[in-house]
Amino acid sequence: SRVRHARRLDNYPPSVWETITEMVARHDAVNLGKGFPNWPAPDFIKEAALAAISADLNQYTRSKGHPRLVSALASTFSPLLGRAVDANSEVLVTVGACEALFLSIMALVDAGDEVIVLEPFFDFYPAQIKMAGGTPVFVPLRFERVEGEEPSSAHFRLDMEEVEAAVTERTRMIIINTPHNPTGKIFSRQELEEIAAVCKKHNLIAISDEVYEWMVYDKNEHVRLASLDGMWERTLTIGSAGKTFSATGWKIGWAFGPHELIDLLWKVHQNVAFTICTPLQEAVAVAFEHAQSSTYFCDYADELLRKRNFLAAAMKESGITPIIPQGSYFMIGLTDSIDLPAPAASGAGGAAEAEAEAEADAALPRDFRVAYHLIEHHRLATIPPAAFYSAPHKHLAASFLRFCFCKTDDVLEAAAAQLRSIAPKQ
Repeated sequence: SRVRHARRLDNYPPSVWETITEMVARHDAVNLGKGFPNWPAPDFIKEAALAAISADLNQYTRSKGHPRLVSALASTFSPLLGRAVDANSEVLVTVGACEALFLSIMALVDAGDEVIVLEPFFDFYPAQIKMAGGTPVFVPLRFERVEGEEPSSAHFRLDMEEVEAAVTERTRMIIINTPHNPTGKIFSRQELEEIAAVCKKHNLIAISDEVYEWMVYDKNEHVRLASLDGMWERTLTIGSAGKTFSATGWKIGWAFGPHELIDLLWKVHQNVAFTICTPLQEAVAVAFEHAQSSTYFCDYADELLRKRNFLAAAMKESGITPIIPQGSYFMIGLTDSIDLPAPAASGAGGAAEAEAEAEADAALPRDFRVAYHLIEHHRLATIPPAAFYSAPHKHLAASFLRFCFCKTDDVLEAAAAQLRSIAPKQ
């Protein structure tokens, strides 16, 4: 007999990642789609993990987080927040940043509650809100080119009137991501202060996803939402060791905030994961200690800046206009120069099926069609950002593609070669 799935899994269609991954394999494409580095993690963190295992740190550790790691996190972030973070009560170590997000939503969102989500969004945000029985309410960032200026992620603007209009008596929370995936935008201090004012006015919890916090370029400032006046007590800040130390497979993340909120997350965490891999937590602690006493964070940002600039130059040569990111390791490209061929069908199933196939292709958002075209005809994979918008706003991504530049030089050079095969409009 057929297994009946839980109704909470309804309306979770196949993700864009599945489709792009399958197409990359089929066409042997250079992959600038998936957002993770393809170089080795630093020696200092790998050596620390091996040492921790050899020292037999292999049993359960403290549920809220390994003592050495929560201490390292508190000592790292206290000066950046302008307040003392209590390592034992205000920090929670999680299974990657994704669990920190999941715990935040499950602990604080009831059925019928609304959560404001800025788009384009990380696709886990609405998925987890819906799983909790909540309703995501979307407010888009709108790209506005400024005459005489190079396109920048700063040109993605948030209309605070739209944010204010999205708040209802059911609004419980707002989720912010800075530096932002997929645009690379770093929210300015003024923008964050305006968001903070809405949170305080309507008594909202803020989730500040700051996993790309060390990837900041061109003398931009990463302002931590929790550091603003009156925001510590209502903000949960989420971070990632995978992003910070190029070890995404370790799945070590954290949340910090006031103990009243952290305790709520911990209640869920105790019944989901309970505790996280002890030797890897020890290694991440050692890595933070190393980073605090070295130039690691600056060196990492400088290396990513070099890669960003290389890819941006290659995109320009192809006729794709890069929207230069202030942070993160993603860059949006404007694809207006790309002429798409008319939808073509395989014809394998006869005229009727061929016509239906062509109609289905034409119905896809333009950015999906461009992304598929680049994979099939130029062996270059990117991500169509319409996947990160709600249905009413997918049109905003029509001219966008997301490129990931946290790749080794040989991969970026191969991507540049494929980009040169794209002929711009004459």
